[in-house]
Amino acid sequence: MIHQYQLGGYNIVLDVCSGAVHTVDPLAYDMIALYEDHTRDKVITAMQEKYSSDAEITPQDIEECYDDITALKDTGKLFSPDTFEPMAGKLKEKTAGVVKALCLHIAHTCNLNCSYCFASQGKYHGERAVMSFEVGRQALDFLVANSGTRRNLEVDFFGGEPLMNFQVVKDLVAYARSIEKEAGKNFRFTLTTNGLLIDDDVIDFANRECSNVVLSLDGRQAVHDRYRVDYAGNGSWSKIVPKFQKLVAERGGKNYYMRGTFTHANPDFLEDIKVMLDLGFRELSMEPVVAPAGDPAALTEEDLQIVMEQYEKLAELMLSKRKAGDPFTFYHYMIDLTGGPCIYKRISGCGSGTEYMAVTPWGDLYPCHQFVGEEKFKLGDIWKGVENTRIQDDFMACNIYAREECRSCWARLYCSGGCAANAYHATGSVRGVYESGCRLFRKRMECAIMAEVDRQLSK
Repeated sequence: MIHQYQLGGYNIVLDVCSGAVHTVDPLAYDMIALYEDHTRDKVITAMQEKYSSDAEITPQDIEECYDDITALKDTGKLFSPDTFEPMAGKLKEKTAGVVKALCLHIAHTCNLNCSYCFASQGKYHGERAVMSFEVGRQALDFLVANSGTRRNLEVDFFGGEPLMNFQVVKDLVAYARSIEKEAGKNFRFTLTTNGLLIDDDVIDFANRECSNVVLSLDGRQAVHDRYRVDYAGNGSWSKIVPKFQKLVAERGGKNYYMRGTFTHANPDFLEDIKVMLDLGFRELSMEPVVAPAGDPAALTEEDLQIVMEQYEKLAELMLSKRKAGDPFTFYHYMIDLTGGPCIYKRISGCGSGTEYMAVTPWGDLYPCHQFVGEEKFKLGDIWKGVENTRIQDDFMACNIYAREECRSCWARLYCSGGCAANAYHATGSVRGVYESGCRLFRKRMECAIMAEVDRQLSK
């Protein structure tokens, strides 16, 4: 399978199964489109007719172009077959029972009252609670005990708002550091915060102990303050921006992400990206809201068209900023065309429910943070381990060949089947397809590939 598109002045041809990306001239681009379904004579005749008025393209050029395409096919760089299906599930089978990451719900409470919050203002449709040190310590012990031979272990302090339980965060990191050498492990921590409680102590701790910090900011003040308000209805933008700026500056401008959400109120999210850049931030992420149809925040069909145009304009902005010596990173455009995840990871899909789990303040295990509160997805707990093996088996079976729609999608080896939670909330099945999310993902990948092609060719 191949995927062809034109963007940023490039004619791009992606060979899906080999991962080869080609930038070609118009003749080759048109010829590749006909190559598989027509004979050599018909392709050459069609090209001779189309380019008959172009004095720079001779009949010999057309024949040589056809032969070049054939050579690329023969070397496995064009029209390569999909031979990966027998491998599907092998990685999960090999690593069954091995957990490499936990999302610790350190606080099921929040000091903001964001109406679009998937976690129901941090309560996850349940009671407000904070995690005790004892539960957190057992969670870390569970991770070590179930991590097999893996050395690097990931822990995300999540909420609600984790800084509302900051002392336990600090105590758990201290505990992890006290056991990691003897256990032969290396803990890497991430902190996700809305920023209201950031102070010098938080900044010092984050810069010393956290490999990454995720900071919630929706961009323009009016956009941000529309949803990200406190319980009195006051916006939070003016309170958190100076704190974020100080944290990022003292962090050396690295190992953080400004993570925003765009909704029906701001499908023109590029304007929010520009505000973040003006504020001095360079590691950016803007995510589409996931909300049921009819929700005031939900993206409409008209919004989706605007968003896809915004993705293209964002790529153009990235190119111009890079060429001006002022580059920035957009999380969804990070791509390595020469390597990236191994093929087993690409076809196996998300590790939720298998190698990654979420832990509630009470120690219950769920496949990921987006399933917390959905009682039927409870896997077990950090004392007894996974007991609901039927649900875990469903996640074990999730891969790009478990979804019929994925088989014919050119982006399948980049998204690996997409988000199981989004699929479930959209279709009622973790093996379903969240179609609007797929459309946006495909557009992001086209832009990401084009931006990386431009970077490589500009060296």
